[in-house]
Amino acid sequence: MNLTLTPIRFLDRARRLFGNKVGIVDGDVRLTYSEYAARCNKLSNALAALGIRRGQCVAWLGYNSHELLEAYYGVVQMGAVLLPLNIRLTPQELTYILNDSESLALFYNRDFAPLVEALRPHVKGVKHYVALEAGTGDASYEDLLQAAGADFTPPSDIKDDDLAELFYTSGTTANPKGVMMTHRNLYLHALQVMAGMAIKDTNVQLHTIPLFHVNGWGTPHTITGSGARHVVVRKFDPTEVLDIIQRERVTHFSMVPTMAVALLNHPKVADYDLSSVEMVGIGGAASHAGLMRSIEEKLGFHAYGGYGLTETTPVLTFSYLKEHLKDIPEDERYRRQAMAGYPMPGVTLDIFDAGDQPVAHDGASVGEVVVRADNVMAGYWKQPEDTAQVMRGGWFHTGDMAVIDEEGYVLIVDRKKDIIISGGENIASIEIETAIYAHPAVLECAVIAIPDEKWGEVPKALVVVKPGQSLTAEELVAHCRTCLPGFKVPKSVEFFDALPKGGTGKILKKELREKYWEGYDKRVH
Repeated sequence: MNLTLTPIRFLDRARRLFGNKVGIVDGDVRLTYSEYAARCNKLSNALAALGIRRGQCVAWLGYNSHELLEAYYGVVQMGAVLLPLNIRLTPQELTYILNDSESLALFYNRDFAPLVEALRPHVKGVKHYVALEAGTGDASYEDLLQAAGADFTPPSDIKDDDLAELFYTSGTTANPKGVMMTHRNLYLHALQVMAGMAIKDTNVQLHTIPLFHVNGWGTPHTITGSGARHVVVRKFDPTEVLDIIQRERVTHFSMVPTMAVALLNHPKVADYDLSSVEMVGIGGAASHAGLMRSIEEKLGFHAYGGYGLTETTPVLTFSYLKEHLKDIPEDERYRRQAMAGYPMPGVTLDIFDAGDQPVAHDGASVGEVVVRADNVMAGYWKQPEDTAQVMRGGWFHTGDMAVIDEEGYVLIVDRKKDIIISGGENIASIEIETAIYAHPAVLECAVIAIPDEKWGEVPKALVVVKPGQSLTAEELVAHCRTCLPGFKVPKSVEFFDALPKGGTGKILKKELREKYWEGYDKRVH
């Protein structure tokens, strides 16, 4: 028996122990774990018939779907490498990724057919195009599966450190980097999450986070391995999410803060029966205590924070309240739940100063988050220098700045690149955003650095006001003065109808900064 540390074992467990249970719900499609496993096997055989071999990349450009869940096993169990693509990337970025990864096949939803046509002349290495729906002129997914057998035995010589999945991080000043995830990374990450979050077969997990985004927080493996139920939503729409929660009796799901704000402000949220929800995770961007309170009081969900990166497969921490802290005051409880939290089992986390020396865990001293864990990536694809830089000293350096308190709870104060350096003072944009979100008229906000002749750079607030409410720049600045020292108060405010967001709904500060820094080269943003 092959006891390799591989997520393939999770599918085998689900088939053997939960084969008669409906494990996948995707609209009208309902698959038992036996049916799901058979379709994964058919995909493996279909890929082999196309000539896909061990170690070769299969790219996926599409929405959340049962087909993408099938790829998480059908591609990987044959020894190939799954590459989920962010559907919000530019054609230039996608072209770079497909060429850099040397992908041989591209699966795509029909909505992206025009984009695929534009890519074809520039990605000569892609030999096979497969449409997830019929009618595009390319081979169809269902036709491929229909022609393939349902019996498949994974190769017995797959190794722990074989590459299984490849995810590309967003580029800042350079091209995106491919993050290499091994079978061992994925398997042990899933076990860490199962243990830390006590995932059971009774869980009903709604995939609100895109599955192309860091595994949708690793859920294809944690949920399948636990025998729990996957419920798929193609993309986040507040009304559809509320409908599905009520209809499928969803127990768990995750959101970035902008998603949570959208649910909270849905005009008919009170009309839905959301009583099945046991827990909702808030991550992907900084949260605040007021948001956690609103989620619990208005939606009835127990909310917790978490933290992770593409390079860590991804989950590192979670902000469950420790048992011996259960009697702390309510305001303190919400504050802790909004933090990144404390490390998962198997994760060793610290904060270092600029000289890579440990910083005190006193809740005030700021350092860069560094990690040692089994779920830390194998490295960046074809970029050994960048890998060596972030893995120096045997620690993965995240680029996130944080404090750690005496209980081991981590609070992310900012990304290194988002720290505003004004007149020699370091200002965390997240701290200002937290103050702004405390204003009842604010729906969304982002704080960025803009150039300033006197101070070098100063904070600017970019704000979306809640529908039906009004707010002036003067009123918001006055509000900030009540909870921030003067040098942290935004020096200007600009209002928007909406802020640009990435694939998960995270606000894109890089895009917002560009127009203000045009013509400046003294600092890279």
